[in-house]
Parts: sequence; C-alpha cells; structure tokens
Amino acid sequence: MNYCFQLLPHANIRYQESLEQLGRAELSCMLSALGIEAQVCTERLGGAPFLCFDAPELNAEDLAALSGHSALTFLCLREGALLRPLERPDGDYLPRDLAEVLKYKGKTSAVFTRMLINLALCAAGRLGKEQPITVLDPLCGRGTTCFVALQAGMNAVGLDLDRRDLKEAADYFSRYLQFHRLKHRLDQNACTVKGQNVPNAVYTLACSKERYQAGDTRFLRLMLGDTALAGPLLKKTPADVLVADLPYGVQHAPQAGRRADHVAGMLRRVLPAWREALRPGAGVALSFNALTLDRQALIGLLAEAGYEPMDAPPYGSMRHFVEQAVSRDVVVARRA
Repeated sequence: MNYCFQLLPHANIRYQESLEQLGRAELSCMLSALGIEAQVCTERLGGAPFLCFDAPELNAEDLAALSGHSALTFLCLREGALLRPLERPDGDYLPRDLAEVLKYKGKTSAVFTRMLINLALCAAGRLGKEQPITVLDPLCGRGTTCFVALQAGMNAVGLDLDRRDLKEAADYFSRYLQFHRLKHRLDQNACTVKGQNVPNAVYTLACSKERYQAGDTRFLRLMLGDTALAGPLLKKTPADVLVADLPYGVQHAPQAGRRADHVAGMLRRVLPAWREALRPGAGVALSFNALTLDRQALIGLLAEAGYEPMDAPPYGSMRHFVEQAVSRDVVVARRA
C-alpha cells in the first residue's frame, strides 16, 4: 500500500526545503522505531509536498503513532491516480494554541520541537507507547518544549537559570489555563541541592474536569537553577526523554556564578548530570549550531558521558539552514 503524508507548507523556499528534509528523516526514524521497513521519498502531488512510502497495511496503533509526525497535515492512501483520505487520530491532549501563542525572539518553532521529541521517543523505544511520558528540557528558556509536550499529553519538566524567562513561561501558562478554564492546581516550593536553593512551580492539570476528578492528570514542573543540578533534582522521578536546543553562539551564559563557558565545556560539565536525570534507555535529542559546535565532537562528548549516540541513517541527515550564522543539526542518543 502506498501511504502519502502531506507536509505543512512554508512561504520561505529555503525553510520549505528544510521542512521536507527534516520531515523525511523524522518519518524514516518513526517507521524504523515501529519496525516498519520502508523507503520514504518526497513527491509533489497537486503542487503540494508529500512524503510517500510503500508498506503493508498499517494497523490503528501504527497510524496513531505516525499521526504524531510534527509536520503532518493530511494522511491518505494513493490508489492509482487518486488519493483516499484516512482518518487521522486526534492525539492532542490540550488545545493546539498552547505552544504557539507566546512569541519571543529566538523561539524554536513548535513543529521543530515536536520533531525533536519524536526522535527522542524513537531512540527510547517509546514511540506510540501508552502515555504519560515525561519530557525533560534542561535548558528550557520560556518553555516551548514543555508546552509542546503537554499539548501532546506528556508530562513536562523544565529547568533554567534565567528567572525572567521562567517567570514569563509560568505567567503565560497560568493565563492559558484560566482562559481555557482547565481544572488545575499549582504547588510552589523550593528545595536545596548541593547548597543551592531551587524554586519549584508544579502545575497539575487535566484536559477536562472529569479527567481531573478521576486523577487522569498531567504535570508541568518549572525549576529555577543550574542545569547541572538536573540529576539530583530528578533522582526520584527520572524522565523518559530529554530534549534541548543548545546555545547557538560560541559561548554559553554563566551557570551557577561561573564565567561564560564554551558550549563544549558546558556540555562536558552537565551531560553526566543530565544522564542521572533519565531512566535507563531514555532517548535524547539535541539540536545545535554546526558552525559553532562540531557534530563529531558532540557525539564524542555524549559517548564519554555514558550515552549511546545514534549516528547511522536516518539519524545522521538533519543538518539544515536557519540563517546566515546558524546551520542547525540534530544528534540523537540513548542513555546507556
């Protein structure tokens, strides 16, 4: 059977090319994780971009998992010269505006973020598995990764040292919950880890009042502190996947009173702590600027810190243009 996935359109031709390249790699990874052997190709059907592949008839579980593809807009079967629409399972837990409304300079797109989560799920063998899964972003900024995870029905944990960014994320999420009249509870506290005080804000919520009363809830945990504290902070509740958009510049902002550090130096310091925050076999997806951080150097740092990098195709074909000073790439790994 010939399956066709229509991709999101983009007005910028260079971004459209990147979207198709990344979409093809993502779908290939998802099919491989589900044990489906298929070659994915890009075609223009009616002038629109589609990802197409031949495979035996997919069952409902596989279709539901593949429907979580970050850039999918329309799912169909090709029968001769015709396309037959397939019912796309609705995998949304919260309204789709959650990750889109908050705008700020340098924000990573929700589509790209969802792709990173999907890649990490593939690496962990958790794609299509029963929810809830916990996603950790140890450099969360204003929370895009956390909001994308929550929208998909996952738990989310965000850690960052920038008080202003975390406050903006928390204020936005509080307003969002009130606007959509979502039943929730907010618990605020602080804990001391390695002599550092780490404030916590934990939102417990559900997509409906009935689910909240039944205890079918999700949580968002926002923590203000050094990313190197991720291990002890999540020791009792480790995450299933880790997703991070690494700093694009040569240097990373100061951490825990230190001077600005090179990104590679920061990673050498924090990768062991991130590993402690994950369950064995957890998936990791890191995006980075290939102009300031060498891919093979990052793979070496991950291996040195106890991760298993996944660099064979289709995981090694994701470098793409963002802007003149940023050529973004992705490395996927598994916690050993």
